[in-house]
Amino acid sequence: RCKNLSVSFWNSYWMLPSDVCGMNCFWEAAFRYNYMKTHPSEKMHLAVVACGERLEETVTMLRSAVIFSIKPLQFHIFAEDQLHESFKDILDDFPYEGKVNYTLYPITFPTESAAEWKKLFKPCASQRLFLPLILKNVDSLLYVDTDILFLRPVDDIWSFLGKFNSTQIAAMAPEHEEPRIGWYNRFARHPYYGVTGINSGVMLMNMTRIRRKYFKNDMTPVRLQWGEILMPLLKKYKLNITWGDQDLLNIMFFHNPESLYVFPCQWNYRPDHCIYGSNCKEAEEEGIFILHGNRGVYHDDKQPTFRAVYEAIKNYSFGDDLVHSLLQPLELELRKTTHTYCGRVYKVFIKQLTKSIRDLYARRSKGR
Repeated sequence: RCKNLSVSFWNSYWMLPSDVCGMNCFWEAAFRYNYMKTHPSEKMHLAVVACGERLEETVTMLRSAVIFSIKPLQFHIFAEDQLHESFKDILDDFPYEGKVNYTLYPITFPTESAAEWKKLFKPCASQRLFLPLILKNVDSLLYVDTDILFLRPVDDIWSFLGKFNSTQIAAMAPEHEEPRIGWYNRFARHPYYGVTGINSGVMLMNMTRIRRKYFKNDMTPVRLQWGEILMPLLKKYKLNITWGDQDLLNIMFFHNPESLYVFPCQWNYRPDHCIYGSNCKEAEEEGIFILHGNRGVYHDDKQPTFRAVYEAIKNYSFGDDLVHSLLQPLELELRKTTHTYCGRVYKVFIKQLTKSIRDLYARRSKGR
């Protein structure tokens, strides 16, 4: 995997050291660069579903996406009606005219089964299953949970679309790296993908392919399209699933494993990757790319490393110096968390963030 790839330059804050990088790193960086170069005006589509008390968390996620991303962003925000005005007031004040656009949508489920879908797992969570059917004119989409924080440009995960082979329609990360602490392989009462299942909190989709595909399943010998398979799956497994829509996706990709691209754990880094000891080797080497604060860890004191990153991004003011207003205060807070397992590896929480800030200033210095 790729470590920091950079060239020495002076910006107004510090000199960026050159790093020695192997050929694998070189070609991976070259791939991302070439993908961005050949898709310069491509708009990246990012979707999120917000219900209940998730307004602040969602806005913080969107802020993290805006800070480092290069290409324009189109946000698709599915939210309860009472949240729409608040979203408008906040997003209309984002100071990146031309770089960010957004559309607000109501929470929408199939009429005949709306109540059943809405109560599945958490309110509104299963909305993500219907995005390919609702956003019919969107070719590709990155769906993320509200508790996601981007520590590098969205462009980099978006470029994985160019790595899909001819059968792959979506990309997700494993639910666990270590089977001994895995949930699916120990407790699931339904089929699941791979050894430890997949986590749907970060889901990259080629929605054109999803809409066209006919899926193998264990309900009928006839392959079914996305819109045809969801309700039969729910009816068959609703008494056996714990994590709602994520379980349904696991079942679907268990029967269609050739359709999934699996990306490494640093693209969906969760407390499970450090609370039992560090078990995401890619993050140890390169840092965390996307932080996923599931289980409410941004809002309690159980995992102070995760909460520190969340608070730093939430409180950062657009336009302020990222080094002095974000990175340095965050590192000071992270040093206070070394009494926890995640705090012992706190450097993985700022390693990629440091590089993202340096790269951002490099682009600015080149007038990009």
